[in-house]
Amino acid sequence: MLSAIIAAHDSERTLVPTLAALVPGATAGLLGEVIIADAGSADATAEVADIAGCRFIASSDPLGKRLKAAALTTRTPWLMFLRAGCVPEPGWIQAADRFMETIDRLDVPMRAAVFRPPGAGDMLHPRLSELAALLRVMFGGGARPEQGLLIARRFYDEIGGHASDAGAEASLLKTIGRRRIAMLPIGAGTAR
Repeated sequence: MLSAIIAAHDSERTLVPTLAALVPGATAGLLGEVIIADAGSADATAEVADIAGCRFIASSDPLGKRLKAAALTTRTPWLMFLRAGCVPEPGWIQAADRFMETIDRLDVPMRAAVFRPPGAGDMLHPRLSELAALLRVMFGGGARPEQGLLIARRFYDEIGGHASDAGAEASLLKTIGRRRIAMLPIGAGTAR
């Protein structure tokens, strides 16, 4: 089971498709809770979160502090960090479940995962698309915060979680390192 933590700020329009993409995870029993880590939105972000049954935490703290504070309130063994507007593609539930099961059941070193980034390769055969995305990550500077992050709570705690600054998402990915980040075979688009 996992908790989704979504970074938001004036995100009422982009939050809706993100939450809609997560609903099947809740009905499948994989997603235990959704927490919105908000930066003090002036729009209806809080109302959208309330209607969707999310926990809403608002703070003027930098992004890293908000995300870490939200993570500390969870009780699930896995965390999934997303930005409002990140929309995991259908099939994300099976991909995430398979990754978590592999880490939990096998004696493998701790790893985290990100969604495959969208791109021109999406028009290619799925296997070619995955290869193109992998090459982008390998030679293009690694995973980016827009790809989300799926990480075991114990691994998150072990590496110290998010730093307290505004660039905390990229900093956490760098701390994890390319070799310990797997790419899920499912992409995540961006709502506008």
